[in-house]
Amino acid sequence: MSGFDNLNTDFYQSSYSVDDQNQGGYGYSNTDDPYSKQYEQYDYSQPMGYSAPPGMMQPQQPYMGQIYQPTPAFTPASPQSMYASSFEDEPPLLEELGINFDHIWQKTLTVLHPLKAADGSIMNETDLAGPMVFCLAFAATLLLTGKIQFGYVYGISAIGCLGMYCLLNLMSMTGVSFGCVASVLGYCLLPMIILSSFGVLLSLQGMLGMILTATIIGWCSFSASKIFISALAMDGQQLLVAYPCALLYGVFALISVF
Repeated sequence: MSGFDNLNTDFYQSSYSVDDQNQGGYGYSNTDDPYSKQYEQYDYSQPMGYSAPPGMMQPQQPYMGQIYQPTPAFTPASPQSMYASSFEDEPPLLEELGINFDHIWQKTLTVLHPLKAADGSIMNETDLAGPMVFCLAFAATLLLTGKIQFGYVYGISAIGCLGMYCLLNLMSMTGVSFGCVASVLGYCLLPMIILSSFGVLLSLQGMLGMILTATIIGWCSFSASKIFISALAMDGQQLLVAYPCALLYGVFALISVF
């Protein structure tokens, strides 16, 4: 056994001792080791900061604002104010329906004054409110004389508008819509209402009635041809347009006289 003890002593033989624990191990010197300082001896009064080397970018300033509290970009309005603003911005009901009393009055004055120049921009509008009223007024005045001719009035008006629509599209370079033709012919029916109103008071089958009827037919056809010429830029063709218009209004005059 003594030989085995000597073998162990020789095998574990080392120069390390307990007194060397305070010394730096493995050949390193711990004189500059920052971790060798005891915690209770650390000076916490010194400010902690980061000093970057001269060649590196300095850190950005910290954000001092409020996090997760964005500034509201939109303030919702109350339902009442929204409804009020929507109603205020809407156009009038008559304008949405295409009824403009100012334009109706200007067209009526253009028909009543045959020598007045017609405004082509207004006459190009497809306004059918005035023509419908004038057709109804013409049939109503015929009813006062005992003639129930509502169907004839509207039927002849539709056929006449269709014929004039085809004729004007063949004669003009720009073309015209059916609504514009119906609007102009309906407004120019206004003098025929005057003729049927005279028929309530006196007979139109005498000489005076014939002269008055011829005058009204010429008045209606001249006003309609003037408006068509100004709206379609058909200079020098007024007589060509006035002739078919006279034929159409001559049929209405025959209904009024007989």
